[in-house]
Amino acid sequence: MLTSSTQPAIRFSTGQIILLGLVSTIGPISTDMYLPAFPQLEQDLGQGPGSAQLTLAAWFIGLAIGQFCLGPLSDRFGRHKPMVVGLAIYVAATIALATTSSYWSFCLLRLVAALGGAITSVIPRAIVRDVATGHEAVRLMSQLTLVFGVGPILAPTLGSIFLAFGSWRLIFWAGAVAAALLAGLWLTVMPETLPPERRYALPPVEILRRYVSLVREPVFMSSAALSSFSTFVMFAYLSNAPLLFEHLLGFTPRAFAIFFGINAGGFILATQINGRLSHRYEFTTVMQAGLVACLVSGLILLAVSASHIVGQSDPWPLCALIITTTFMLGFIGPNANVLALTHHGHQAGAASALLGTMAFAIGGSSGILMALLPPTRLSSTAFGMLAGITGMVLCNFWRRAAEKRQKSV
Repeated sequence: MLTSSTQPAIRFSTGQIILLGLVSTIGPISTDMYLPAFPQLEQDLGQGPGSAQLTLAAWFIGLAIGQFCLGPLSDRFGRHKPMVVGLAIYVAATIALATTSSYWSFCLLRLVAALGGAITSVIPRAIVRDVATGHEAVRLMSQLTLVFGVGPILAPTLGSIFLAFGSWRLIFWAGAVAAALLAGLWLTVMPETLPPERRYALPPVEILRRYVSLVREPVFMSSAALSSFSTFVMFAYLSNAPLLFEHLLGFTPRAFAIFFGINAGGFILATQINGRLSHRYEFTTVMQAGLVACLVSGLILLAVSASHIVGQSDPWPLCALIITTTFMLGFIGPNANVLALTHHGHQAGAASALLGTMAFAIGGSSGILMALLPPTRLSSTAFGMLAGITGMVLCNFWRRAAEKRQKSV
């Protein structure tokens, strides 16, 4: 069990931590913010219903490939320059997305934007590992997760606001401007956290060997998978939320936005409590307590939604259980990330890249499950979330067994 914490070589200000969080949320926000524009996008680009799903698939493929390939580059060239290059690619591709009229060009540009934007998921986690371990790392990761976790919850509402003032193109113009501003701030206030003496230059074969060594390490893989299934739970919820609240529970768009705001506030509170608890308790203990509470809440959520005792006349028990379940994720994901990265300071970029690739691969697969479930049933959202929670529980058993074997060697 890891109990020690190290004093960070670089102590970040509150503003720098917020910047790290804002940069890391580019991927999730870019995934969800244009979802309300799907019907308009399909019509403007001359494709039929459902064609926008391919643009989302291109984005996920780009994120997975980008994180896998670019992570080791940050171990070679440092954290600063790769971030600026990645943001520049993202901005250029997003501007092109806002101006294109071709469906296939749009798909290709989404792939390119994801390749650049992938670095924004890798480097913030690697920076946390550069400067801290143990309880201090949990504190920093919790603060990052505060911004990172709220992003995808609020992104669809933000996209709807942009649509009220313009077309889907405004969403991408806004994304390009925001990323350009973040790049400028990064150049201005963010220090380099990986000095030259800690970098390494490796041929592609050796980089692949490092990935293989990570995959063969059970503690890393179990912790990374646990974190990835927490993403699965959130994505399963978000992908079905508009249908659940507006169509099945009869929420108005305004009520839907208010509920999402409350949901985001709960998640923010959880991540901050998690950071404070890490100084009093083992962060693995906090994570496992959150996991048990999340499982109990998820089981009750499924039972309530399947029993037909809630509906448009009384949706609040269901809403309270959803808030409780997502609240508990704030005690799980940040701690699992720290556990995965703890012993990999010498290759934090590669470890963070593999962690991110797994998160989007496993988390993104929630969309496949949700597409297979009956869309008109209240229980579908609960079932999808519980599937992810079950994955977290199984991965935690795997992690504990791996740690016991590691200690016995």
